[in-house]
Amino acid sequence: MKKLTGAGTAILIAAIITACGGPRTAAPEEQAKADTISVPDTGYTGIKQYYTGNTLIKEVTFENGVRNGLMKSFYNGKQVRQTFWYKDGLREDSARWYYVEGPVFRSTPYVRDTIHGIQQQYFKSGRIKARIGFEKGLRTFLLEEFAGDGSLIRNYPEIIVTEKDNYKTDGTYRITLELSDKSQKVKYYRGDFGKGIFDTAAVEPVKTVKGVGNITLRKTGTPSKTSVEILAEILTNYGNNYLLVRKIDLPYKDLK
Repeated sequence: MKKLTGAGTAILIAAIITACGGPRTAAPEEQAKADTISVPDTGYTGIKQYYTGNTLIKEVTFENGVRNGLMKSFYNGKQVRQTFWYKDGLREDSARWYYVEGPVFRSTPYVRDTIHGIQQQYFKSGRIKARIGFEKGLRTFLLEEFAGDGSLIRNYPEIIVTEKDNYKTDGTYRITLELSDKSQKVKYYRGDFGKGIFDTAAVEPVKTVKGVGNITLRKTGTPSKTSVEILAEILTNYGNNYLLVRKIDLPYKDLK
């Protein structure tokens, strides 16, 4: 096993230190960035160790200069922090994040470097904490969270809709959105959610201030959709995003 030296090592270590975050707070996307640092193709086969000073921070398995096999990162050179499995340079199988005490915190399935399947989170006791669905890197609506005793959490808020009809006076129809528990930890989006996928690139954010979203539809005189689909992205007490969809039927056929 080799220890990298020189200016190239300093640059690589600085990138790793900047990217790394704790497993309890960083999002999966941020964690992925922290573990996709490029290594020049040296044709090396074996395990390379990366250090900051005298502290081991990462071990990466290479085959002919390409990541193949197990990658491990460490807390202060001791306890395992993360593990990834690589095949031909791409993440495959289950990536795992660990509590500093040792138990698995989160297990994330990868297919060709993309999150796909059910991500699972755990308490330190080993009990399941949450199950979150992904399809080709995008969130599905699946979220199951569990209390420490194993019971399923169900008390999520609902979307409360208030409508103000000024269609006949100024040609507007206003929709106000808020959560039933008045929480401000929410973002709203408009879009088509019939496929059960949340793709931020294919939806429209709703202007939201202190947990209240506002939509103003206007009379157009041309046929339009007779309903609006709203998705609320609600931050849970576990730090996950609960996705809640509501369809709002419109009383007029030309609002946009």
